[in-house]
Amino acid sequence: MSMATENLLVELLVEELPPKALRNLGLAFAAALADSLKAQGLAAADAVVTDYASPRRLGVHIAAVVAQAADKAVSQKLMPVAVGLDATGNATAALLKKLQSLGADASAVPGLHKRMDGKAEALFFDSTVRGAGLTEGLQKALAEAIAKLPIPKVMQYQLARDCELPGWSTVSFVRPAHGLVALHGSTVVPVTALGLQAGNSTQGHRFEAPVSPVVIAHADAYAQTLADDGAVIASFDQRRADIARQLQAAAAALGAQPVDDDALLEEVTGLVERPTVMACSFDAEFLEVPQECLILTMKANQKYFPLLDAAGRLSNRFLIVSNINPQDPSAVIGGNERVVRPRLADAQFFYNQDRKRTLESRVEGLSKVVYHNQLGTQGDRMQRVCQIASAIGMQLGGPALAEKATLAARLAKTDLLTDMVGEFPELQGTMGGYYARHDGLSADVAEAIEDHYKPRFAGDSLPRSDAGVVVALADKLETLVGMFGIGNLPTGDKDPFALRRHALGVIRMLVEKDLPLPLADLLRDAQPAFGALISDATAALTDFMFDRLSGSLREQGYSAQEIDAVLALRPQRLGEVPKRLAAVRAFAALPESPALAAANKRIANILKKADDVDAHVSPVLLQEDAEKALYNAMQTVLPTSQALFDTGDYTASLQALAALRAPVDAFFDGVMVNAEKLDVRLNRLGLLKTLHRAMNRVADLSKLAA
Repeated sequence: MSMATENLLVELLVEELPPKALRNLGLAFAAALADSLKAQGLAAADAVVTDYASPRRLGVHIAAVVAQAADKAVSQKLMPVAVGLDATGNATAALLKKLQSLGADASAVPGLHKRMDGKAEALFFDSTVRGAGLTEGLQKALAEAIAKLPIPKVMQYQLARDCELPGWSTVSFVRPAHGLVALHGSTVVPVTALGLQAGNSTQGHRFEAPVSPVVIAHADAYAQTLADDGAVIASFDQRRADIARQLQAAAAALGAQPVDDDALLEEVTGLVERPTVMACSFDAEFLEVPQECLILTMKANQKYFPLLDAAGRLSNRFLIVSNINPQDPSAVIGGNERVVRPRLADAQFFYNQDRKRTLESRVEGLSKVVYHNQLGTQGDRMQRVCQIASAIGMQLGGPALAEKATLAARLAKTDLLTDMVGEFPELQGTMGGYYARHDGLSADVAEAIEDHYKPRFAGDSLPRSDAGVVVALADKLETLVGMFGIGNLPTGDKDPFALRRHALGVIRMLVEKDLPLPLADLLRDAQPAFGALISDATAALTDFMFDRLSGSLREQGYSAQEIDAVLALRPQRLGEVPKRLAAVRAFAALPESPALAAANKRIANILKKADDVDAHVSPVLLQEDAEKALYNAMQTVLPTSQALFDTGDYTASLQALAALRAPVDAFFDGVMVNAEKLDVRLNRLGLLKTLHRAMNRVADLSKLAA
């Protein structure tokens, strides 16, 4: 075969793939196949790779693949010269044996090269390794790509019996495979995979393909031929965009807006080969049921797209994405309308049944549900959350807030015992809010019940009311303090109780609502609710909280130095952290900053070596001009900086310190801190201690030193 360069197409035809995994399967198959061909020198490192994935196929198109990889010059180290050649310069038995293992003989000895290898000279054998041919190279790439696929669940199936093969062959793959296409330009590459022989024909759409089988004439004609002869949009991204466009158009025609749900769009893209969007409707009477329930049942059970009106309320129209496009769609529409009705009727039934009992009447049932074998029942947990919520409520708003928060905490978990949440766990909290309003509870309490799981994920909104914030804090702190208290910590990527998420939730509420609640007090005040059930893990939990805070600040774009400087002090009011970070950033931009940060680090090291120093200075003991000058400068600068700190202006407080740069530098140039005389030495250390304490109120400035 010549050194022909052509585009390559590979397609695996399979039975319907798992829709939620399809996107990743397609990307992984394309990437692994291309990576292997690039590694073997059959495709350029920057070759353009196009992935295809439909419910019945995984495909990849790779530009400019050569039929034969270039030969490679290889230089192999054989052995040290002293071992390979005897005193007269002839080959030793060891050298001849080594050459033989490489397919060479004594005739290669004169052509060996001597080169220094470390301290001794070694013998090198230069040869040319023949480049891989496309057939064996693609065979290897296919095997690697199939082995590497991120398959959620492997199926085992029997291959159809072949006259030459005795018995059955068993194959393991994500779904039974039925066809393999491998085209280099218009030439079939004779590879095999999963018991299939490569060819140039595939199957189109199960019901709508005008031609069967679909013959692919050339690697570049794949997508177009499948569209024309097979009624299939092979590209996942194209199908996804096509569905999104059709949904928008169909919704606009009805004056509505489809529910925005990326995961649902991905899943539906994995279910159809050629999408057609159709509009359906259901009885308006179902709209009495809370729209969250109807939306969830339509999306989760039916993969339908609910439609919202201009005000964001659910309408009784919905969109379906069909895999077939009949001339008269009424049968498809009617079928889907018939299927959805019993689902909505179930939701309506659960809603009506649940409202026959108050949330208060369900409280008792919580003590029959186990929460954790070391931490008791949901009822026990609810009482702890009430106790913690009451304490936080008193701090934030006195008895009125404490009472509201305690009531909400008492009822917050009762919706777990309702039929609706039993069917749709995602509606926990949401249903509690609806049922609380139905029971005639105040809007504040209903909102707190609804919001107490928030923030449930990164970027989720925070609870709306003070009562909601108190219950959400109490709920998350109970989980954190309880789980840490029994040693149930997250490890690696395993975090079954979502402690990282709870910690971030607590941090976000404290920071974004700027709550006057010191972290140490929160963690301490949650302990008594557990009695003797847990041991005190406050130290580990505090580290964990600051770790999460540090990670979240890095994601917000603060530098590691800025974060270390502020968090080194373990500030207790987390709401101040953004202000402190802003102050550090402004300070670091001052021309005096590097010198002061370096001096600060130097002072810290001096104080570390000195025992228990008092931050006290006797002016009469000051001897050198430089220490008197520093002391005098501190008399004006430190009170200014302190006053600004007390008003909360951290930026100005740090900037005031810039005036100390010259006297601090002069002090270190002209003063010996560890003087012979004890009282002079202690006085100088006292001066530095006073300065150190004043400089590091906002942040540990030594962390800014390079």
